Amino acid sequence: MPVVLGVAFGVSFLVPATPAAAHNQLTGSNPRDGARVASAPARVELRFLAKPSPTTTKITITGPDNVVAGGTPAFDGSRVRVPFKPAAAGLYIVGYQLASSDGHPVKGEVRFTLTTGTAADPSATPSAPAGPVGTPSAGASADASAVGVPPGASPSVTPGSSTVPAASEQSDSGGRWWVWALGGLLLLAALAAGLLFRRRRSA
Repeated sequence: MPVVLGVAFGVSFLVPATPAAAHNQLTGSNPRDGARVASAPARVELRFLAKPSPTTTKITITGPDNVVAGGTPAFDGSRVRVPFKPAAAGLYIVGYQLASSDGHPVKGEVRFTLTTGTAADPSATPSAPAGPVGTPSAGASADASAVGVPPGASPSVTPGSSTVPAASEQSDSGGRWWVWALGGLLLLAALAAGLLFRRRRSA
C-alpha cells in the first residue's frame, strides 16, 4: 500500500497542470511583438492560452502622442481582434488586461512600429489682412485736399524738384544782394574820395 501511494504521488508531479488550472497568458499576436510594418493592418489580433471573458478583458491601442488607435474588441474563442485605426507613423502599444479562471489578473503589452502612416492635417492658413493694402487714410485724404489734390489721387512729384533747392536759391539771392550793396558803398566811397582829392588839389 505505501508503494502504491508513493507511485501515485510521483505521477502527480509528472502530469502537467491543465490549462483551466493555469493562469491565462498571451501565446501570440498579429503583428507580433517588436515587428516593423510598412502597411497598417486592418485589425490587431491577440491569441491567449484560454478563452478570455469579454466582461473582464480590456484591450487598448495607443499610438504616437498617446493617440487612441483601437476600436471595440471582438472575441472569438481564445482570440481577440481589435480594429486598428492608424494615425502617424511611429510606435504603437497594444495593452491588455484580463482575469484568469482563478481570478488572478494578467497584464501585458505588444509593441510594433508602423513605418508609414497617415499624414498630419495641414496647418491653418494665415488670416487675411484687416484692410486693403495701399488705401489712403482719412488724414492723408485731408492733407491732399488741403494742397489742392483731388481725393483718391496721389500728389505727383516732379523729378528733381524739392523745397530744399528753393531755399538754397533764396539764400543765394540774399547773398548776392549784400554783395551788390557792398560794391555800391565802395563805389560811393571812391567817388567821394576822388572829389575830395580834386578840391584839395584845386585849392
